[in-house]
Amino acid sequence: MASVVSINISTEKGTIKKTIDEGNFIENFGLENDAHGGNWHRQVSLLAKESIDKMRDRGIELNPGIFAENITTEGIELYTLPVGTKIRIGDTIHEVTQIGKTCHAACEIRTIIGDCIMPREGIFTKVLKSGKIKQGNDIEIIDNEA
Repeated sequence: MASVVSINISTEKGTIKKTIDEGNFIENFGLENDAHGGNWHRQVSLLAKESIDKMRDRGIELNPGIFAENITTEGIELYTLPVGTKIRIGDTIHEVTQIGKTCHAACEIRTIIGDCIMPREGIFTKVLKSGKIKQGNDIEIIDNEA
């Protein structure tokens, strides 16, 4: 079963996020008080612990949120989910809107370690149904029911 490892937030774009116990995710906005929130297609970013582990295998110690992901997951290959896939996380429902991204020039993690896995294996969603998400919540792929 796929689950949430951590919820991560930052007040400025392009910075490493800090972990919080629980997040309030708002329909058509994203994570409340997060710098990346807004009415656009990349409201919430997700990255799998397994993807982070690929970077750890290079001998680099990394924690959730270091790739600026809002939700760190476990047990699901996020980057294989097609755009349009709907997922339930905690009380919320999200729709996958983008797989990967172009890393911006001022990417803090790329500057620190020389590489960033987010552009290859991170995904982005928009929030279709508001609610709370906390560490340990299950992640479920659902049919078109939002």
